[in-house]
Amino acid sequence: MTKVVIIGGGWSGCAAALSAKKAGADVVLIEKTDMLLGLGNVGGIMRNNGRYTAAEENIHLGAGELFNITDKASRHRNIEFPGHKHASLYDVTKVEPMVRRLLKEKGIDIKLQTRVIDVETKENKIEYILTYNEEKIKGDVFIETTGSTGPMGNCLKYGNGCSMCILRCPSFGPRISISHRAGVEDILGQRGDESYGAFSGSCKLNKDSLSKEIRNELNEKGVVVLPVPKEDVKMEKLDLKVCQQYSLKEFAENIILLDTGHAKLMTPFYPLEKLRKIKGLENARYEDPYSGGKGNSVRYLSMAPRNNAMKVKGLYNLLCGGEKSGLFVGHTEAIITGTLAGHNSVRLSLGMPLLEIPRTLAIGDIIAYANEQIKTKGGLKKRYTFAGSEYFARMKKLDIYTTDSNKIKKRIQRMDLLNIYEEKLI
Repeated sequence: MTKVVIIGGGWSGCAAALSAKKAGADVVLIEKTDMLLGLGNVGGIMRNNGRYTAAEENIHLGAGELFNITDKASRHRNIEFPGHKHASLYDVTKVEPMVRRLLKEKGIDIKLQTRVIDVETKENKIEYILTYNEEKIKGDVFIETTGSTGPMGNCLKYGNGCSMCILRCPSFGPRISISHRAGVEDILGQRGDESYGAFSGSCKLNKDSLSKEIRNELNEKGVVVLPVPKEDVKMEKLDLKVCQQYSLKEFAENIILLDTGHAKLMTPFYPLEKLRKIKGLENARYEDPYSGGKGNSVRYLSMAPRNNAMKVKGLYNLLCGGEKSGLFVGHTEAIITGTLAGHNSVRLSLGMPLLEIPRTLAIGDIIAYANEQIKTKGGLKKRYTFAGSEYFARMKKLDIYTTDSNKIKKRIQRMDLLNIYEEKLI
């Protein structure tokens, strides 16, 4: 049986594990911390704007398990906030155990607190990976879904220091680039001023530290918008964010809170003394990152060159997904790239042609479009998400954005790809 080893247990790694398992592989999922989902433990936004289309596409392609979980864990559905429609907000305090149980039920071997520190290659093929405790883990095919944040030194160099974020590098050790260790040069994203990386796009406030009125409104409506004092409005802070779909003036002129179990503050960081000037936030404190008054994690510092089937160029048996595979933003984007990588890992092991999703679907188009753009200097300064900014405008122009699930299903049927991810190949 084909053995697929996945390094990184975020949304993309979990999606890759599920699709590789369904295709018939023996799957090992390795995660350096004590929890799966990574940034998914502090995210929570699903189905907003074009992400609705992409989620339904992935479901009809045969990989709906993770979207079913986020739907089930949603505290609010079909909500609107500036620039975004029909969003769902899943509860970040409940979703990880649900995903972990699903993976275990499917027979996926999960190795937590297992940090990979090196790889051994032979003739452009990975033989095994080496963990911090000198365990050698062999596999037929490897998938890297380690993300693009960390190690801690990158946040010191390109950000405002370690902000004590959910990734907890000081406790669990630094992330390494598997592709780079195997001899493939990483690609680094840029900001507008050509410095590297970008700040994560939001912080979490402890909901109990907010006023009763704000808590009640958050729990009832899912969204609270609070005007920022005029003297504290800083439009330039919008350029700091990794999430360009939120680079709207409303996000500078207002404090926008979303209910994801915690109160999700839609800004990369915000000085605590200024935050507490706003009515209802007088006692506010950060939940993640703890230093959200000063900084946040820095992302997009480690991407692998790959083709549109998610295979890393220059290595025979390594695929990638999530932020490791490009300048993608969001859980949906991580799930769809990880799903394809997992499915193709089994195809690769069998010598079958690798699956590329047609560009007439949003999933196929964003994978190909981001791959084209990342090869350009200007493209390294952009981010690609179904939820907004440049790519959502492209979706609408190409007429591939829709919330009609039946229409999406018919598109996929015409391509003869309905439930393709359900096929057992081994």
